[in-house]
Amino acid sequence: MSTRREARDRALGLCYEIDVRGLGVEELLAELPVPPDDPYTVRLVRGVEEHAAEIDALLREYSENWALERMPVVDRALLRMATFELKYVPEVGVGTAISEAVELAKQYSTADSGRFVNGLLARIAGEVRAAG
Repeated sequence: MSTRREARDRALGLCYEIDVRGLGVEELLAELPVPPDDPYTVRLVRGVEEHAAEIDALLREYSENWALERMPVVDRALLRMATFELKYVPEVGVGTAISEAVELAKQYSTADSGRFVNGLLARIAGEVRAAG
């Protein structure tokens, strides 16, 4: 059993591939030689797809001067995953969801991505967690 951090890392790779290749989750999972064995990885990826319209609407609403389509693909995937956690996985704390996304952004994306991801997710968290 992997940790949630490892599950998020794997889910990021899958969300990235789904976005770049234009696939659905089930289509991608069927193609994988070794499907993810961690249920949380699968929960994240399926959750992002299932709630894509609501998640993308939140990202568009709270991103300032950034079109969703122009964001780096890694950032977009991270933001979608963390927004899913903030809105639909109440057992994950706000700080955990945001800090995990920021760490992955620093590891896999641009020099400015950590700050960008942190700021955007903080605004979204204020809305979705305050709303219940």
